[in-house]
Amino acid sequence: MSEEGKSFGKTVLGWWSVHLGDRNSAQARALAARLRRAGPVEALSERQVQNLAKLLSVGPSQAEKFARMVRILADVREHDTATLGSRLGADVLSDLRFQRLMRAQGAERDALLRRAISMADRRCNVAALAKDIWVWDDATRTRWCFHYYGADAPSDLAKEPAQ
Repeated sequence: MSEEGKSFGKTVLGWWSVHLGDRNSAQARALAARLRRAGPVEALSERQVQNLAKLLSVGPSQAEKFARMVRILADVREHDTATLGSRLGADVLSDLRFQRLMRAQGAERDALLRRAISMADRRCNVAALAKDIWVWDDATRTRWCFHYYGADAPSDLAKEPAQ
């Protein structure tokens, strides 16, 4: 967590807005391009990425998961109030592709998420996506299922995941 006590998602959104979200900035476009092409070590070697790691108190054991999250967030071009799961519903992503995404792990999940972001016009709730990537578990996938089909997730699933 950040020193100001912000939530994980808000911290990531603030960082993303400054370093990746301003697509009128040459620096933001360049960093996003480098992160999209980067491997884990290359992503972690970016100063801006290390600044976020410090804000979130990311330790060495979480480095690979952190690098995956940052690389996926580089594909998002616009923050939206709608979650990626809800943006994928309504005939954007087929049921079969969605089910494959829900079963995927590791590099396959990352590739499918990147494709899904592209299909959602590279627009979604950055804070929610960051939290979901960080805590990709059964509760997260269940919440995505409700969002994908346009339903409200049960209240016990709507809570922010523990860090």
